[in-house]
Amino acid sequence: MSNVIQDRKQKLRERFDQLAEHRDYWQKKNAFYYADHERYFHFLIPRGEKVLEIGCGLGDLLASVRPSYGVGVDISQKMVDIARKRHPDLKFHCLDAEELELDEKFDAIIISDTIGNFTDVQLVLEKIKACCHSKTRIFISYYNFLWEPVLKIAERFGYKMPQQDQNWLSSEDITNLLDLAGFNIVKKERRLMLPMKLPIMSPIFNKFLAHIPGIGKLCLNNYIVARPTSTESGKNNFSVTIVIPARNEKGHIRDAIKRIPAFGKNQEIIFIDGHSTDGTPEEIKCVIAENPKKNIRFMVQDGKGKGDAVRKAFAAASGDILMILDADLTMPPEDLPKFYDAISQDKGDFINGCRLIYPMEDQAMRFLNLLGNKFFAMMFSWLLNQRIKDTLCGTKVLFKEDYERIVEMRAYFGDFDPFGDFDLLFGASKINLKIVEMPIRYRERVYGETNISRFSHGWLLLKMTVFAFFKLKAI
Repeated sequence: MSNVIQDRKQKLRERFDQLAEHRDYWQKKNAFYYADHERYFHFLIPRGEKVLEIGCGLGDLLASVRPSYGVGVDISQKMVDIARKRHPDLKFHCLDAEELELDEKFDAIIISDTIGNFTDVQLVLEKIKACCHSKTRIFISYYNFLWEPVLKIAERFGYKMPQQDQNWLSSEDITNLLDLAGFNIVKKERRLMLPMKLPIMSPIFNKFLAHIPGIGKLCLNNYIVARPTSTESGKNNFSVTIVIPARNEKGHIRDAIKRIPAFGKNQEIIFIDGHSTDGTPEEIKCVIAENPKKNIRFMVQDGKGKGDAVRKAFAAASGDILMILDADLTMPPEDLPKFYDAISQDKGDFINGCRLIYPMEDQAMRFLNLLGNKFFAMMFSWLLNQRIKDTLCGTKVLFKEDYERIVEMRAYFGDFDPFGDFDLLFGASKINLKIVEMPIRYRERVYGETNISRFSHGWLLLKMTVFAFFKLKAI
């Protein structure tokens, strides 16, 4: 290590040692900023995780996310000493992040407002990868570089804790460094346009204006959620459960079984009937009897709506990977191996079918439905901070262990979704799953009629959009 780098690190250590006794004063002085910061990290990180924070300061942010096991690392021994007294239930180490050696794995790793202090950001990211398992999420917060002159003025006039010069990294810079270190982005968010408490003004700016595309680029804080890139492939190592919700789909049952290809370690197929009146249950039972070598099960849902059917079938599923295939077969069953390959090769955590890329057959989707899908795709991409081109494609694929985590978090949103699509999408976003879209060729229905009502269901979707805004953005 060069003398220049050693000198810089020593000055940084001394600077934070000097600030340690006054850190609590500055946090109280800027209580509005820190409260919003802690609230958003508490939203991002589920309670009870194993959490590591790099550059933990006094340990207050680490404590705020309620970890089952929490470890904080800081370059300042005095910061660590105070953190140990404030939070005796957590562990703290005085370590240089660029020399991090912890023989432990964590569910969440926080780098909050400290990435600009690292001499070698890429090296720090490479070091923390050794603390990751396949489901670990990295949470990085950093100041918007457009705020540099404002923050410098605030320091000069005593409104902000003084710090030495640091790296002012753009979102693109950090994305590139994460990629070089073996991580990929799950989602990004901007928050806090007005970092002080002003009656009426603060809620307007921070809960509404801050989330308007374009205007949001002026926010003070940027957040990135990332995941480690896997170097292993489990292509043939996972069992699969294919759930087929069916209501008055008698004419499609046999084709569904004939057209589903063989893939994965083994397959389980669950037909779940939605109180059909056209003989669908009897047809399913015949198909099961005719295919004794296939693991096909029949269930009847308790309530109404596709969401209710999917939840019951997923609860009974035995496969490692859960898939939904609509019984109308407008999504070709022959495409299911593409979904399997994407999730088993770790291209994403949640694979969502997309009908709006390839040309459709003439009657596959009515014009108003198409317009509605495009509108809600735009809205939900904004709400979830991930690209969602087609919210209502029935084919969705995820690991059962991730679905069980969504179930645990379901109380946050409540039982609001009769379709089931948004329950899964919102839940996937809440637990920070990477959503990847799989283009499919959408086919025309050849039997029966759609169960979707354009106007009543469109109104319901609009209400869910507003609901999601207050649950995912204006928090």
